[in-house]
Amino acid sequence: MQDFEPTVIAFVCNWCTYTAADLAGTARLVYAPSVRLIRIMCTGMLDAKYVIKAFLEGAEAVLVSGCRPGDCHYLNGNYKARRRVKLLKEILPHFGIVPERLKLTWIGASDGIEFAETVTRLAETARRLGPSEARRAMIL
Repeated sequence: MQDFEPTVIAFVCNWCTYTAADLAGTARLVYAPSVRLIRIMCTGMLDAKYVIKAFLEGAEAVLVSGCRPGDCHYLNGNYKARRRVKLLKEILPHFGIVPERLKLTWIGASDGIEFAETVTRLAETARRLGPSEARRAMIL
């Protein structure tokens, strides 16, 4: 189990969290190598089916991260994302997914260190929880 490296899919806002991830990279900050970024224009535009699809196709954890409340470039996108993630956490158990595997954060453009720490903590959580049963259930 120690060799288990969980895949973390991160849906990140183009304007804030993606820039923070870029800053983390240029600052050579170390974080989990299995994190895969998917840049979206706004977290409010993320359809819940893509989060579920990520889990069913093998993601051990999913991060949704965007601008801090009040700083959204699309005015209220992050509030929409907060509502969607709350509903997703309620329905994930129906797919055999522990809600703790989904995380919503607000990370500003200048917070590269916070980004690196957040994805590292999420990867550690996924490692502690072990491999997800959701993908195996889809195959059977």
